[in-house]
Amino acid sequence: MSGIDVKKIRTRHIHEAKANGTKISVLTSYDALTASIFDEAGIDMLLVGDSAANVVLGRETTLSITMDEMIVLAKAVTIAAKRALVIVDLPFGSYEVSEQQAVESAVRVMKETGAAAVKIEGGVEMASTIRRIVDAGVPVCGHIGFTPQSEHALGGAVIQGRGAGADKLIADARAVQSAGAFAVVLEMVPAEVATEVTTQLDIATIGIGAGNGTDGQVLVWQDAFGFNRGPKPRFVREYAA
Repeated sequence: MSGIDVKKIRTRHIHEAKANGTKISVLTSYDALTASIFDEAGIDMLLVGDSAANVVLGRETTLSITMDEMIVLAKAVTIAAKRALVIVDLPFGSYEVSEQQAVESAVRVMKETGAAAVKIEGGVEMASTIRRIVDAGVPVCGHIGFTPQSEHALGGAVIQGRGAGADKLIADARAVQSAGAFAVVLEMVPAEVATEVTTQLDIATIGIGAGNGTDGQVLVWQDAFGFNRGPKPRFVREYAA
């Protein structure tokens, strides 16, 4: 059961949870049924992730999912989620070309789905884009560390933030916060680095493969419940079988 005791979670409640030391729960959802189940179970935030490309559409990477596909999935989730805050991934190719493109994509998601926020990948290099989206009235959750949309540029799914890379990760986190994001996902980073980032930031950190020192945790629900027949990340712990 969630520690955030409100009827409808807003971004301000995520800020309050961070300030109060209340842990934040996040699961992916791509349809009305799971959204309703997770919502009633007290999950704080539901992420309509581009991971739907893998676990729903059967594709090898997240890169191929389109904005139109994301919007269909997100609509189903927002219809069913009465309490949880719904975040929607901006898919690859929908925000990298220009800040104007990013704003238009974010606004479209908000208008057509009823979501509460969007998530985009990238740190220092995406800070000005995050700021533009926030200034347009769209809450943003950042995503740093291993960023799946940049898998090819990063040389595969490898841990980020080791050694000298820790300084870059901290700089990315600070840049995302300064740009106005209300939270940031830390993916596949050393636990001690994630804990340090969490200590330094005023916004909530949501870990995935980043240890237990973050303000919250997120998992792809099929991984968490053992329903994904493909290879799963080593950090995944199954909670049902």
